[in-house]
Amino acid sequence: MISFSEAQILAWITPILWPFVRVLALLQVLPVIGQRLVPLRVRVGLAFLVALAAQPMLPPIDPVPLDSALAVGLLAQQLMIGLTLGFAVRLVVAAVELAGEIAGLQMGLNFAGFFDPVSATQATASSRFFGTLVAFLFIVINGHLTVIEAVVRSLEVFPVGPQPFAFLAATRPHAWGAEVFRMGLWIAMPLIAMLMLVNLVLGVVSRVAPQVHIFSLGFPVTVSVGLIGLMAMLPTLQAPFVATLERMLAPFR
Repeated sequence: MISFSEAQILAWITPILWPFVRVLALLQVLPVIGQRLVPLRVRVGLAFLVALAAQPMLPPIDPVPLDSALAVGLLAQQLMIGLTLGFAVRLVVAAVELAGEIAGLQMGLNFAGFFDPVSATQATASSRFFGTLVAFLFIVINGHLTVIEAVVRSLEVFPVGPQPFAFLAATRPHAWGAEVFRMGLWIAMPLIAMLMLVNLVLGVVSRVAPQVHIFSLGFPVTVSVGLIGLMAMLPTLQAPFVATLERMLAPFR
C-alpha cells in the first residue's frame, strides 16, 4: 500500500503553489488577458503552465504548513505582488487612454460618450480608440511575454519568505499615479499644441472678420485638424508606451 506523509505532499506542491497564486493574481488584472471575455479556466490553466515551466529557474522554497499563520501571510504576499504587477501594466494602459481623453477634449469629441460593457465604465470614443489601439500594441510588441518574464523574475527579486510585504518598500506603488498624468500629457502634448494654435487662429479670425460665424466654422475645422494630428501622432505612440512599460516593470526584474 502506497502512503504519503504530510511533509512529502507539502514538499511536492510548495514549489508550484506559490508561483501559481502569484501568476494567477497577475492574469486576473492584466490587460487583454484579464478581460471578462477571457474565460477563467483559460487564465487558471495559463497560470499553472507558467508556474510549471518556470520551475527550473526558481529559487528553492521552504515548505510551509497550509494551516499556519505564515501560510496566510505568504498567500497575501503572492496576491499582492501579482496584483501590483498587473496594476503597474494597467496604469500604462490608463495613461494612453488619458491621452485619448485629452485629445478628445481638445477636439470637442468628448460629448460622444457611451457605456463600455467590457470594462463596465463610461468611456468616450477617443479614449476607447486609444485603449483598443494600445491593446493591439501590447500584443504586437510581445508585452504579455515581457510581463510574464517580469513575474517569473519577481520570484527571485521578491522570493516567497517570512516578510510578506517587504516588496512595498522597493516598488513604492503609491507613487505610480504620477506616471499616468506624465505619460498621458507626453503623448497628447503635440496635439494639444496644434489645437491651441488652431483656436488662436480662429480667435484672430473672429476679431478681424466679426461677420464670420466662428462657432459654426470652428467645430469642423477643429475636428478636421485634430483628426489629422491624431493620424500623425499614432506612429509615435510606441516609443512612450514601451519606455513607460519598461520603467514600471523595472522593480520586478
